Amino acid sequence: MLNTTMTSTKPPILQVRELVRAFGGIIAVHAFSLDVYPGSIHGLIGPNGAGKTTTFNVISGFYAPSSGQVIYLGEDVSGRATSALAELGLIRTFQGTTLFHELSVLDNVRLGCHRSAKAGLVKRILGRDRTTEAAADRKARDILELFGLQDQADELAANLPHGHQRALGMAVALAADPKLMLLDEPFTGMNPEETRRMIELVRLVRDEHSVTIMLIEHDMQAVMGLCETITVMNFGTLLAEGTSEEVRTNPAVIEAYLGSAVDAA
Repeated sequence: MLNTTMTSTKPPILQVRELVRAFGGIIAVHAFSLDVYPGSIHGLIGPNGAGKTTTFNVISGFYAPSSGQVIYLGEDVSGRATSALAELGLIRTFQGTTLFHELSVLDNVRLGCHRSAKAGLVKRILGRDRTTEAAADRKARDILELFGLQDQADELAANLPHGHQRALGMAVALAADPKLMLLDEPFTGMNPEETRRMIELVRLVRDEHSVTIMLIEHDMQAVMGLCETITVMNFGTLLAEGTSEEVRTNPAVIEAYLGSAVDAA
């Protein structure tokens, strides 16, 4: 098994230690550990059923761990609620876009500004916190421009093509001021041009906003070209970890998962 130790001058932003998550008698994740370093784009890959999504769900607070620890910014946050983690800057997107399709593109991003726009509900309804709302509006428009969606600001989210909806989902996440963004299959269902654009956006979010990125993805070409570190899971455990070149040439990874995908990547 390959398990290359990543070096960094800064401590990990995220540490997973001996994580176990069981559902009745089924152990979905077993003694799994990894480190994610600030400023990195870190991929988590593996066959279907390998435990990737369960691991994401535990890290982001949707499940509590059966045992083990999730350490974020040096603090044990194991089992903490998703809302509490969001307040700390740990933001998760989902494979299926979780947009308000009946609202405009702009309003979706404005809702993502909720942690910065602290106005109370009554004040907002009565229009007594116009300064806060104006700031949220400016922030949302700036984010839409970053993502190239400014011309669709007044369009209903439901009317956007698939690739733009995925980009909007990431824009909403960015509006919540993440320090660590967990992306769940950001390239699924995309054509090559949409994938290329989304790769650019992921890099842009990391580079322009100093957001650390961790992603689950099955598109091996995207993963190999984008991620500096790749962790491979199989049957709920760590199979390998390293650079894209180390992972793509690892016999155990090829046998368990990649196969011809490595040749294509």
